Amino acid sequence: MEGQTPGSRDLPEKSHPAAAAATLSSMGAVFILMKSALGAGLLNFPWAFSKAGGVVPAFLVELVSLVFLVSGLVILGYAAAVSGQATYQGVVRGLCGPAIGKLCEACFLVNLLMISVAFLRVIGDQLEKLCDSLLSGTPPAPQPWYTDQRFTLPLLSALVILPLSAPREIAFQKYTSILGTLAACYLALVITVQYYLWPQGLVRESRPSLSPASWTSVFSVFPTICFGFQCHEAAVSIYCSMHKRSLPHWALVSVLSLLACCLIYSLTGVYGFLTFGTEVSADILMSYPGNDMVIIVARVLFAVSIVTVYPIVLFLGRSVMQDFWRRSCLWGWGPRALADPSGLWVRMPLTVLWVTVTLAMVLFMPDLSEIVSIIGGISSFFIFIFPGLCLICAMGIEPIGPRVKCCLEVWGVVSVLVGTFIFGQSTVAAVWEMF
Repeated sequence: MEGQTPGSRDLPEKSHPAAAAATLSSMGAVFILMKSALGAGLLNFPWAFSKAGGVVPAFLVELVSLVFLVSGLVILGYAAAVSGQATYQGVVRGLCGPAIGKLCEACFLVNLLMISVAFLRVIGDQLEKLCDSLLSGTPPAPQPWYTDQRFTLPLLSALVILPLSAPREIAFQKYTSILGTLAACYLALVITVQYYLWPQGLVRESRPSLSPASWTSVFSVFPTICFGFQCHEAAVSIYCSMHKRSLPHWALVSVLSLLACCLIYSLTGVYGFLTFGTEVSADILMSYPGNDMVIIVARVLFAVSIVTVYPIVLFLGRSVMQDFWRRSCLWGWGPRALADPSGLWVRMPLTVLWVTVTLAMVLFMPDLSEIVSIIGGISSFFIFIFPGLCLICAMGIEPIGPRVKCCLEVWGVVSVLVGTFIFGQSTVAAVWEMF
């Protein structure tokens, strides 16, 4: 399945994925996939367990989600090998045609932009709450200027986020991903230990409800639980940066990554829900006393965790702009001296532009919750719809037996239908809450 097949020579803009620098080990790929999935959704999982009506319904949704999530990752690795493309949008354009490819690029760019904005918002909120906790013992007074998000976020972006986002290859992110993954593990460990220790000042529900209010409440958390594991936008770039690019090996990397994420998410969701029940906050850290030093450390490390995943999202968004830059130079619209979009003089301005735009949206658009909720439905395209379409289109290229081909085509159709349902459900729910 890997490499060029007899039918793949008809694919447009063919470039073997070996063109990407193969510098990423299997363990590095596991950590980058894990860090891509362990984002801001970790704080929402106890609330999702509560809204689903308990541990059992939430676990069932989580297990069903994992089947499609692993399937989507494996399909994307297979599609990258068949198409010979090294980016998500390139794979979709190569297999599904230019029209769907342009739709993918637009959705990809908007989705990653809004994820970046959400990450900066979470980082800013955690910094603000951290400053409040550290200054809680002082007499009541106006907050110092240096605790304002308008100062702390630009400073953090310039000194930390921008340098981490500058590298040319995604393989560099394996170093920060290890740190970010350990920080996320600390949060899950704290929530688990706090349930058993029950420290002084912690008020929790003694007998949380363990049955869902209705079947619709179970379906309503499907997007939250499913998108908590979202790492599919980075799948093709990670696959094409690996030393060993075989489908069985990629499937193993995908399964190990998502199982590890499942353990972290499940511990956070179960023990956060069992501790606070239906009274759990959408941000689990807000349910704990703000002056608890263990929670303060957890807040700092969670901010570190989000800081380490932001550069991965920026790398993927920048790849779309780099593709557009490359095509513009081929069409004669740009200077030929800057025809290489991965060069320093193109890559750095695009990186600065991305950080500046997302930072401006956070600072000057105070309420982005409704917009982010609606745009969040676009994520279903990258987890379900586009992988399903790629699988269906690849069946017309690869020489596969009729029975296997039929089964894979059916699975591709099922993925598209499930993704369409989740997109419609999450979008309607977001619009309903707005009005």
